Amino acid sequence: MSGNPNRHLATTLARKGLYILLIALAGCAGAPSWEERQQHADALANARQWHRIVVPSRPFALATYQPSVIGADESLTIYIEGDGFAWRTPTSPSRNPTPLEPVALKLALHHPHGKAAYLARPCMFAVGQTAGCDPAYWTGRRFSQEVVDSTNNAIDLLKTTFKANTLVLVGYSGGGAIASLVAASRDDVARLITVAGNLDPEAWARQHRITPLEGSLNPADVTGEIADLPQWHFIGGNDRIVPADIAKSFAASFPDTRNVHLVTLDGFTHSCCWANVWEELLGDVGPVSRHPAEKR
Repeated sequence: MSGNPNRHLATTLARKGLYILLIALAGCAGAPSWEERQQHADALANARQWHRIVVPSRPFALATYQPSVIGADESLTIYIEGDGFAWRTPTSPSRNPTPLEPVALKLALHHPHGKAAYLARPCMFAVGQTAGCDPAYWTGRRFSQEVVDSTNNAIDLLKTTFKANTLVLVGYSGGGAIASLVAASRDDVARLITVAGNLDPEAWARQHRITPLEGSLNPADVTGEIADLPQWHFIGGNDRIVPADIAKSFAASFPDTRNVHLVTLDGFTHSCCWANVWEELLGDVGPVSRHPAEKR
């Protein structure tokens, strides 16, 4: 399947506003502070009556955004953020990984129906000022076992809060790697969805000719555990950060690809314009099965 995003681009550009202008000037004046980035995310969430809650999740605390009103569905969709503002320069990590544009949050805020929540990565937002937030956790160890464990712990808390029985995991960019690794360790995930997902970090590092992520796990190594899980991986046709070959490399690791759907949208980049068509994309995926697929 391929999409035609042209009709959405004018609306997208019109809505970018002053914040995007600030980012455009970042090359001269520096990126927005983490406080400004947090305020931007808060404003997006508050406009939809969502609010930020920090949850304890060993070995980290993780920021979430949750709706003020919780529905009655049995399934909960959890959106996991990308890597955020990981690097200040090509060789210097940022001091705080709070994203310039929280794409996964925008997707969550466009969730069409049912229960949904947003889960940030370690040290994003105000949590990034707490002890234990080492830059390794948004650089080389961004997909480490302790990050996966912390994400799992936070998901358990969200599942209890929302009184859900089953889960749908949606991961954007590096959040796609985390969602895949988490799904491999759980038996309550009914569906896995990624958007511009870095699903094979080793192949990704080779393609960009950069040092592999030392200390990180690779979703391509756990495809046997999620082979029976229905999954959709959305790819930007013009994505130069995580090109289509990465998802293809991930899919090639499966012993059976019947449940693995790769969907390329022509004209889309790594960050544009997923939120504008998100309801339509979820509609194409279809309703969630009541029961998760059994693991082999």
